[in-house]
Amino acid sequence: MEKFEIINGGICAAKGFKASGLYCGIKHGLPDSNESAINKKNDIAMIFADVVCNAAGVYTSNKVKGAPVLVTQNNLAKSGGKARAVIVNSGNANTCNADGEEKALEMCRLTGSQLGIPMEQVIVASTGVIGQTLPIEPVKYAVPLLAEKLSYEGNTEAATAIMTTDTVRKEYAVKFTADGKECHLGGMAKGSGMIHPNMATTLNFITTDCAVSPEMLQKALSEIVKITYNCLSVDGDQSTNDTCMLIASGLAGNTEITSENADFETFKNALYQVMKNLTIMLAKDGEGATKLITCTCGTSPDLDTSITVAKSVIRSPLFKCAMFGEDANWGRILCAIGYAEADFDINKVDVDIASRAGRTAVCRNGAGVDFSEEKAAEILKEDEIEILIELNSGTATATAWGCDLTYDYVKINGDYRS
Repeated sequence: MEKFEIINGGICAAKGFKASGLYCGIKHGLPDSNESAINKKNDIAMIFADVVCNAAGVYTSNKVKGAPVLVTQNNLAKSGGKARAVIVNSGNANTCNADGEEKALEMCRLTGSQLGIPMEQVIVASTGVIGQTLPIEPVKYAVPLLAEKLSYEGNTEAATAIMTTDTVRKEYAVKFTADGKECHLGGMAKGSGMIHPNMATTLNFITTDCAVSPEMLQKALSEIVKITYNCLSVDGDQSTNDTCMLIASGLAGNTEITSENADFETFKNALYQVMKNLTIMLAKDGEGATKLITCTCGTSPDLDTSITVAKSVIRSPLFKCAMFGEDANWGRILCAIGYAEADFDINKVDVDIASRAGRTAVCRNGAGVDFSEEKAAEILKEDEIEILIELNSGTATATAWGCDLTYDYVKINGDYRS
């Protein structure tokens, strides 16, 4: 796989994208003055492209869908897969509300009017508490200010604005070459809890200046979502507002990618690098988490089997608790492998645990083996743990990402609305 240079800029790393973010009071009310907003976390963001862009999206498969998801899907259908702006808020998910779609459409109308573009070219997204009416006044207050603040260096303000229980911003960008032209691809993500596939889990916005047709953009996004965001689980709860948007300005000047050629493979690999690293950031910042857990399932009959087994382990509450307690209770791993909905011979399964402190075998051919509890304890003391599974039944491999389950997860979710 081609190596990609990591660059700064996040959502603004690609040519032609500006962003901004600010505090507008969606959760705590409109600020009384500029001074009252100081030290309050941004809660609304805007992204604006210099040109009309091709856009692709992947969304939650939850039957309960946030109004912004439905409005964005309809907007892209009306615009023929074209978009130019994003308006996104945190603090309120605008979900399960009788006036939800009306409010989401109003956010698009306000943004389109301010920027001088059709409202159908606006992507809208929200995250936060479900079932509480979204106040539109803070949005009306914010949109003109966001437009005024738009900057090619505004990625950090925007990435901060989409955070809810996140403890860190999540941004990543790379540069690559297509058709002899230097291209850039970068994004931002939010998510800490209520994270489980299938779709894209959380809110994710990715931009590129590589010229890619809408069809190939969607193909690339759908394929990479499957092996990145859809292999992420923090707590087994799938959100109602999950959205992943990929927007291409084409300003790098390459010949537009319209087929599965070598440039398309390079583009997909760049997209994988960004989405994989954002996925890891999301897993590491799971609510209350103290450990990043990576589970790789290899020598599998096919990719889907590998994904299913790895995800089964990552989402197991008992396994996640064992990792928090630094307990090498490998039986919980094998149990989770055993109830994975896939066909393989459990009597061929091998399991190792590993970290920076080393690696040790805990299971061979579906049965336990002697290992040093002291060595295992050293391995599990680290803040990044690997679970390595071999099904010994094929050549496919997949990785899933998650975190441990801690006391703090319960504390955070016990009083989330306050």
